[in-house]
Amino acid sequence: MSTLSSPPVTASRRPTPLDAMRARAEEARFGFWIFLMSDLVIFSLLFATYAIMWGNRADGPGPEDLFQLKSAAIQTGCLLLSSFTFGLVTLNAQRQLSVARTMIWLVVTLALGAGFLGFEISDFIDMVQLEASISASGFLSSFYALVGTHGLHVTVGCLWILIMLLQLGRFGLTPPVISRIMRLGLFWHFLDIIWIGIFSIVYLIGLAK
Repeated sequence: MSTLSSPPVTASRRPTPLDAMRARAEEARFGFWIFLMSDLVIFSLLFATYAIMWGNRADGPGPEDLFQLKSAAIQTGCLLLSSFTFGLVTLNAQRQLSVARTMIWLVVTLALGAGFLGFEISDFIDMVQLEASISASGFLSSFYALVGTHGLHVTVGCLWILIMLLQLGRFGLTPPVISRIMRLGLFWHFLDIIWIGIFSIVYLIGLAK
């Protein structure tokens, strides 16, 4: 009488340091997506507030008196171009092509982000000089809250780029650095999408009415 022998017991594969690193990267990416979704909720509320407060001008200036379409178009061009240059950053980082080229495209992206902020701050200064400060009306309060919050995010993105430049210079294209660049890329493209909404709703529709 034959007996069935049980299969040999094999020890399960122990996770390697690389597996642990990948797991941490996935957890960080998942957490970052949750952060972006919460940020999207904040901007949705700011867009809704702006739409509600649009007509509350307290006999003060409106979009036709304050907004400069040329400046807004230049800001849009800066952000769209910076999204393209960050795409090149991502390509270089993912394929580990060159630390130097990754840093160069990051510097170009940083310059475009700084250019965007320069035009935005200049617009804010011009508006304040026209007595269109944040407290002048409900319309202006909601405008500064929406556009200013986006500008604050771009400022954080620029500081993040500076930190990544320092990390690239010190550590090179290591897996943790690449993972951080990927998250920065998500953040930067997210800001680009939000700005397209601001440019369309605040500037184009505001000046068309």
